[in-house]
Amino acid sequence: MTRRPSRAQPGLSVEETFHADGLTVAGIDEVGKGAWAGPLVVGIAVVPKHAYGGTVPSEVRDSKTMSEKSREAAFDVVRDWSSAWSTGWATSRECDELGMADAQRLACRRAIESLSVPVDVAIVDGRWDFVSPQIPVVEMRIKADRDCASVAAASVLAKVARDRHMRELAVHYPYWSFESNKGYPCGLHRAGLHAWGASHEHRTSWAFMDTCVPWAGANRRERRGSQGRLF
Repeated sequence: MTRRPSRAQPGLSVEETFHADGLTVAGIDEVGKGAWAGPLVVGIAVVPKHAYGGTVPSEVRDSKTMSEKSREAAFDVVRDWSSAWSTGWATSRECDELGMADAQRLACRRAIESLSVPVDVAIVDGRWDFVSPQIPVVEMRIKADRDCASVAAASVLAKVARDRHMRELAVHYPYWSFESNKGYPCGLHRAGLHAWGASHEHRTSWAFMDTCVPWAGANRRERRGSQGRLF
């Protein structure tokens, strides 16, 4: 395990504020929200309290700043550095049936329920709280995946877990290039949809169905919101 100071390296200043009060802190991040196919995955990484005042492994970084090869190499380091970690999943069908907001809440709840330790504080990237009320205190931070080591760790765990799953799906669904695009929009993915339509792993309530699947009868799935309203 290598350690080096870096301007891009996330730190522990936010986590240490809560650690000083004896609280258990976890970073939470999601991946797959903008994909056309595959699951939504929420990752949770509990920061080790022994890291208080210490250094962060150089492999703990925002997953978006890393190559796929670097993320794969970092996964075990991030996993071993975390005192506890988990991922929670919402399937493509659940994303369709629930809508993204409720699917994200579901995946997060599953991740929290899978953790081996109770958490007092969650640090979450962005402005939207999809964690409450499962964790008592939720600290929302813009660019937390860049600045907070716990959230950066969660982003690596979620991204690598989902990427591995999409590569496995590519074996069974070879026409949509999941091994390279991981279910996200790109030219090859669009070409696969034009030629073969949507697979069972596609979110068929998404807008791409209106423009990327020209077959007659391949209609966009209707989705009901929490109030029974069609989207």
